[in-house]
Amino acid sequence: MSIIVQVLATGIVSYLVLTMGIMYTWPSSTLILFSSANTTLNRPMTETEVALFGSLSSISALVSTPFSGYFLDALGRKYSCMLFSICQVVAWIIVLLSNRVEAILASVFLSGLSACLVLVVPIYVSEICQEFLRGAMTSMPIIFYGMGMLASYLMGGYLDYDTMTYACLSMAVLGAILIMLMKESPTHLMAKGLEKDAARAIAYYRATKVNSKTVEEEIENIRRAMNPELDDSTPETEKLQNEVTVKTKMSPWEFFKKSQSTRRAMYMSLVLYTAAIFQGLMVVQVYAEPLFAEAVPDTSPTVCSVISAIVTVVTGLLAAFLVEWIGRRYLMIYASIASGVCCVVLGTQIHLHWGPHWVTALFMYLFVITYTCGAGTVPFVLVAEIFLPEIRSLASMIAVEWCFICSFVVLFIFNPLVSAIGLGPVFYIFAVACFLSAIYSVFYVPETKGLTVDVIQNLFSKPTRSN
Repeated sequence: MSIIVQVLATGIVSYLVLTMGIMYTWPSSTLILFSSANTTLNRPMTETEVALFGSLSSISALVSTPFSGYFLDALGRKYSCMLFSICQVVAWIIVLLSNRVEAILASVFLSGLSACLVLVVPIYVSEICQEFLRGAMTSMPIIFYGMGMLASYLMGGYLDYDTMTYACLSMAVLGAILIMLMKESPTHLMAKGLEKDAARAIAYYRATKVNSKTVEEEIENIRRAMNPELDDSTPETEKLQNEVTVKTKMSPWEFFKKSQSTRRAMYMSLVLYTAAIFQGLMVVQVYAEPLFAEAVPDTSPTVCSVISAIVTVVTGLLAAFLVEWIGRRYLMIYASIASGVCCVVLGTQIHLHWGPHWVTALFMYLFVITYTCGAGTVPFVLVAEIFLPEIRSLASMIAVEWCFICSFVVLFIFNPLVSAIGLGPVFYIFAVACFLSAIYSVFYVPETKGLTVDVIQNLFSKPTRSN
């Protein structure tokens, strides 16, 4: 019963990422319409506005992410989710009420503020789920993002503009209502000194009584995880331990500066998030329809985009299984290598046209599969589980902020880059990123499957990750 409760709770929280995915991939189905003479807006978008339309959400994500760590600690996981979900609701209201280009761009900017959900939701999920479910459940937001892509492509392809807007607004409102049903994270409640409330939250998510042994054990585990003395056993940490005995509480920045293992975990997170963006699938998602129109001209771009989203969702479910079966490290290595091979084949096919168009479509979908299993899942699972509670909000904020910087760069330069060197050579760049990701993972990514956060931190006390 407790597994069912945790899965349902994960689904409710992850639904907010689904509605975020709809807004993020909305440009794919409306890009051509908004820039054409038959636009539903007051005028066609210019080339610069088209570039902003696809990338502006990443800019607003950069603005809001630095504040997300504060909201996580001050408001808690539940109310942070509620705050960012309201941004989606307001964005769709603007789209519904105005047809001006400036208003549409403003709505995209506002919706991008909710991108912090990719930070908040995995943390929330990792703190309400048990260790044996943690990896699979923290990968659920990626699956729900794929569902949002699928919904966006389907609605964009088969609904008229106004009907789609009403449908998206209704879905965003539903997400804001559903999150009200959730209970706060036990870890956040413990950090606020609300041990009784934390016990009740644990009892709810474990489907047991408040005074049960399970609740007592989890309370003790959270208490241990919140103790900075468990950082690692290096001489530097011994110094940190001595200071902790004197000071009742360190700020996250002080903890970050003094903990070598936390810094190493941070460096790894930044590299893996860079890999997740520069391997290139985000470009395929945001510019799916025009991309498929160029790569596979004899097939409907809408159909290709819908199939791509379906493949992403199904592969996400597979990745949730593989991340617990194979483990984080090996999944990242093998999937990155496979993604690199797919990018090389795609690049040569689009560049040299050595095969029929179905070859392009086939390897495009294979790329979606391999990417989703590796860089599309593993970095987000790792970042949600490798940091101690004292530093989790700050560290996740830094990692996600860097992710959005990379996203904006890639999305903004994609169209000019394709115009300059062609679509095929762009995939060569993605291939290089894939192979470099695999090499890095061999040496520096530890295996964290089934480990508690204090044990994971001890893995980062070692200078290399080749174990």
